[in-house]
Amino acid sequence: MTGLGEGNTEYGRKKFKRSRSHFTDRITAEGGDGWPVEAGRYRLVVSRACPWASRVLISRRLLGLESALSLGVVDPIQDDRSWRFTLDPDGRDPVLGIRFLHEAYDARETGYPGGVSVPAIVDVPTGTLVTNDFQQMTLDLATEWTASHRPGAPDLYPERLRDEIDEIAEEIFHDVNNGVYRAGFATDQDEYEAAYADVFHRLDQLSARLAERRYLVGDHITEADIRLFTTLVRFDAVYHGHFKCNRNKLTEDPVLWAYTRDLYQTPGFGDTVDFDHIKQHYYRVHSGINPTGVVPAGPDLSGWATPHHREQLGGTPFGPDATPPGPPPPAEVIP
Repeated sequence: MTGLGEGNTEYGRKKFKRSRSHFTDRITAEGGDGWPVEAGRYRLVVSRACPWASRVLISRRLLGLESALSLGVVDPIQDDRSWRFTLDPDGRDPVLGIRFLHEAYDARETGYPGGVSVPAIVDVPTGTLVTNDFQQMTLDLATEWTASHRPGAPDLYPERLRDEIDEIAEEIFHDVNNGVYRAGFATDQDEYEAAYADVFHRLDQLSARLAERRYLVGDHITEADIRLFTTLVRFDAVYHGHFKCNRNKLTEDPVLWAYTRDLYQTPGFGDTVDFDHIKQHYYRVHSGINPTGVVPAGPDLSGWATPHHREQLGGTPFGPDATPPGPPPPAEVIP
């Protein structure tokens, strides 16, 4: 999710195009890009409002990387200078010492003309941005950071299932993850209706797939489930109304609603979700499509804790040799 230099009023006023990640260095066990995996060296910067950042939050929790990869959380209300650390004392990230995420981008490339996006991983010793490649970041946490994984960590990207995971993840990205944005920021009717059709065509296919299986690929949670969850959990709160994806609510699709509740109630998923940050960001920052900045009081969130009965389909969240993550660190507990 990007802070646009032209200002937040531009959201919804010009044709939407998802920017490619500009900084695509990888942090790997071998350190081929110059960034070896080292516990404690890097800091993950996220907005809890952002679905792309939420992928990394979930993966980090499931894999038990909290002590190896520290966390900085930005204010959900960004301004035209980019994401701000105004949630921290004195408005500075306590580890990086910066007020705005763009300072880490500037340390990497002076005068970088693109947007300042989250998630971002920053090298703590130098204060330099390493990567903002949200598509690759979680895959590397699952496969390159294994020496720092907790005992009992799940395999979120099993080698034998990678082709299937990659295929379904690409479909989800185009039609669902990015599809809701294409609908929400459309500047003409045809553009909107095409994106709207993509969203619900794919959701119908996913609902049919999940009617007979607990998880998208295999018998346990994988990267594919994480990528779908972060859009579905935001659907009724922001995408249904704010982005005009209003054929039906998530709660009106019995399969997808049960599937998303199943994941939400799994440790590592729901305990990373901050509905207040989500609504504050979308409704207050996207002033081009919500000029009043009024934030809806709903929807009612009490249903997230209700039974889902998905265990009847078989499968287990983490596999026979894996265990759930423990509770979040006290500093990361969401009110």
